[in-house]
Amino acid sequence: MSLVTTAANEARLRQYLDEVWGRRALDALDRFLSPDYRRHTSPKQRQLDRDGQHQRLGMLWSAFLDANLTVEAVIADGDLVAFRSRSRGTHRGAFAGFPATGRPVEVHLVDLVRFAGDKIAEQWGGPDFLDLYGQIGATLVPGPHVSHESWKTLE
Repeated sequence: MSLVTTAANEARLRQYLDEVWGRRALDALDRFLSPDYRRHTSPKQRQLDRDGQHQRLGMLWSAFLDANLTVEAVIADGDLVAFRSRSRGTHRGAFAGFPATGRPVEVHLVDLVRFAGDKIAEQWGGPDFLDLYGQIGATLVPGPHVSHESWKTLE
């Protein structure tokens, strides 16, 4: 890959984050994500496609109405761009079965994206949901299988 491609991919990622996260422009996802986009959130979870990413962001933003994302570091190499960021917001809507608490939250994210042309084809990583659940007062109930149904809110 050339330095021009690397720089263009970093710039395209920043544009994506500005438009989609900064302006909450979910309708812009089609401009930035390839038709066969895959979001890898966990080896145990199914991959998300473009529609799944749209739903995921919509769900997050309905629970954390004032959520924002601050990019703290970016490293690009050819078609791969990694970024470390921080998201802050207030838990004002239901999230993963937990009612709004009004608590402020701050989570760190580390993501890696792969570009195909000028579109994001794959993405790995995301927020530290374990930390997020703890900040809204949820605790894990030990058991043989961990899922969001295993979480209980603290009174």
